[in-house]
Amino acid sequence: MALHLHSVTLDADDPVRLAEFWSQVTGYEVALASENFAQLAGDGSVGPGFMFIKVPEAKSAKNRMHIDLGTADLDAEIDRVLALGASLKGRYDEWGIQWATLLDPEHNEFCIGLHP
Repeated sequence: MALHLHSVTLDADDPVRLAEFWSQVTGYEVALASENFAQLAGDGSVGPGFMFIKVPEAKSAKNRMHIDLGTADLDAEIDRVLALGASLKGRYDEWGIQWATLLDPEHNEFCIGLHP
């Protein structure tokens, strides 16, 4: 197979603002930033990068795909990303998994799960 997962791309109203939020959440660095496009790059060892592309329309429905992040300290990470500007949509304990669904500053859903 010649393909690999390069980036997770999010449509954005303000790509730079969204990139800065996700940079603080993930620890990835803002590699490129302009009015219409921003990119985050990790160190290459922890998965794909992120891209944010300006689009004219606002988000209008639930994401069909979303980002799942894992942590050994669910409460601490929820508190940390809430302080960065996320909002909590709900907490769940189902199928033997505990997680929280949150919204980034542009209301894109993402989850943080307890994965020690």
